Amino acid sequence: MIDNRLLEWYFKHARTLPWRKGLGYPYETWVSEIMLQQTQVQTVIPYYQRFMAMFPNVEELAAASEEELLKAWEGLGYYSRVRNMQVAAQTIVKKGYFPQSYKELLTLKGVGPYTAGAIASIAFNEVVPAVDGNVLRVYTRLFEIEDDIRKPKTIKLITEKVAETISKSHPGDFNQALMDLGSSCCTAKNWQCEQCPLNDICQAYQHQTVNRFPYKSKLTKQKNHYYIALAIQNKKTDHYYIEQRPNTGLLAKLWQFPLIEISELEYQQILSEKTNNTNMRIAEERSLFLEKLPKEVIWQTQPVDTIQHIFSHQKWNIMLAYGIVNVEEDTGHWLSDYNHQDYAFSTVQQKLMKLKK
Repeated sequence: MIDNRLLEWYFKHARTLPWRKGLGYPYETWVSEIMLQQTQVQTVIPYYQRFMAMFPNVEELAAASEEELLKAWEGLGYYSRVRNMQVAAQTIVKKGYFPQSYKELLTLKGVGPYTAGAIASIAFNEVVPAVDGNVLRVYTRLFEIEDDIRKPKTIKLITEKVAETISKSHPGDFNQALMDLGSSCCTAKNWQCEQCPLNDICQAYQHQTVNRFPYKSKLTKQKNHYYIALAIQNKKTDHYYIEQRPNTGLLAKLWQFPLIEISELEYQQILSEKTNNTNMRIAEERSLFLEKLPKEVIWQTQPVDTIQHIFSHQKWNIMLAYGIVNVEEDTGHWLSDYNHQDYAFSTVQQKLMKLKK
């Protein structure tokens, strides 16, 4: 019953998206689904189009340089996703074919149950669920499932429910219909139950309990980190000094203004005193990179501004300090307006660049 009315609704109201090309397009489905993790559809569209222009097939992705790869992903965050994609692309090239079954897709690096289900059903018509946040929300309301959707056992329960109700003839369309339903009618807030094709069989709608679902326990609060970012401008060229992050860890190998971690007390002290004296003393004590630069850096008298950036597990609080120097650029990396495309930057760095002088 669910599949017929859901598909009828979908064929009338499906979103037009650049990656929806139907059967036989696993690469397009894969790229879009990885991008859509943690990111809204409208935000993903231009990134997807740019990425596909740069890497139109799995062979091009497998052969890309790391700098090209990170630049193509710049701003999307969670850079391990695109690194995993390239490893998986190299595996596919070695195999000589794109895996077509849910089971084999799961062997690819970075491909979990949801992504494997999406590719297998959409591109290869395999009858397998693809359970994301939208589907969890729809099914907890349909069946008034009160369990915590952060728990694996709840996801397993809902996956089994979807498997029982999925269309056997159009599994890919069914999974995409659930995604669209969750993003249009059955939204987290301001839901439009009167327009939902399943409202007469939705237990939450019938019992007027929609606002109770889904139940999601609170995440552990993000840990705060405090930093000074150093924008050092060469007055001879107007270029800014940048450094590359370590090869591993958060934002690995991306470029940034030198970033120095300090304590919360030191951070608050600098802000309250409105002076860069403490700022620069801390920076000089803790930053080895300053040894590479001339000692004639002249710091302005107070921090330029501050930003915050929230990751899933931590929050960065950064103040930007500005300094000037007159040197020959024979060491290190210096950023000019015309060579932004030569480096991959995180969203954090892009925020800081908007604050610089």
